[in-house]
Amino acid sequence: MATTDLKQIASGVFAWQPGHEATWGLANCGLVVSRGQTLVIDTPYTPALTDTFLNAARAAAGADTAFDRVAVTHANGDHTWGLQQLPGAEVFATHATLEHQCLEPRPDQLQDLTRNTDPGQPLGWYFREHFGRFDFAGIEVLPPTTTFTARHDLTVGQVPAILHEVGPAHTVGDLIVHLPESSVVFAGDIVFAGDHPSHWAGPLERVSAACTRILDLDPEWIVPGHGPLMTPDDLQGYVAYLDDLADQAYLMHGQGRPAVEAARILIKENRYPGLGLPERLAITLSTEYRHLEQDSAAPDLLQLMNHAARIAWELASSPPLAP
Repeated sequence: MATTDLKQIASGVFAWQPGHEATWGLANCGLVVSRGQTLVIDTPYTPALTDTFLNAARAAAGADTAFDRVAVTHANGDHTWGLQQLPGAEVFATHATLEHQCLEPRPDQLQDLTRNTDPGQPLGWYFREHFGRFDFAGIEVLPPTTTFTARHDLTVGQVPAILHEVGPAHTVGDLIVHLPESSVVFAGDIVFAGDHPSHWAGPLERVSAACTRILDLDPEWIVPGHGPLMTPDDLQGYVAYLDDLADQAYLMHGQGRPAVEAARILIKENRYPGLGLPERLAITLSTEYRHLEQDSAAPDLLQLMNHAARIAWELASSPPLAP
């Protein structure tokens, strides 16, 4: 699994980007260092990957610097399952993250899905394709130690860090980390760069509104949850994508087309060229449809993954789309 060293974005501000290829689970993390204090922003998916990140982070911060605070942008495992590698750290998150922790498969369940499902069927094939590289054995899912609503202010040495609650959007409990003096925002999975997002909570107008809040902070750089660094112009393009996808969902829902059919139509049209993982449209459109139908039931994440897997299976068996 390819990983990269920390990339310095501003003085004392670093992003760790483990890969940009069209796949799941390789989430960006952050580090803020000032006057012997640190703030880690998210952790990787597994203990082994987290150790790789922390080795790079400690090299940048200095061997004697304490790593005792973590800001968690949301509760998905690829941003939180490495927390056990920072024992005793204070973990900041929105109060609503506690709700999403109950929805996602546990590490042992995900390990089972990647090892014991049928690789000759779409779901088993898809889980091996995208999650088979990870070892989820022995992971302890840790809850945050400090939760808040709306806003929480921290100081890292002399660097102010402001945690803004922006969920429900990608999940029910999203936050962004704004470093005003560094002109950097860590966006978590409010923003995906290079691939289609998979939004579990929605609706899309709230994801778009969260992106607009980021733009209103006037950052120079945005660190997405996945993919390369973004400029405000890049984020404007992402907002346009979200708004168009919401319009398409409204139109095809009104036509009586199911969400998965709507995803297949948009993929066949090649409406969003250049974005990886188009099968994730089935997830985000299904989420949007729940809001259009005022369905407040908790989403079935495994069923949503099965929809995406079937589309990916079909695409893998078909000739590539024309540019």
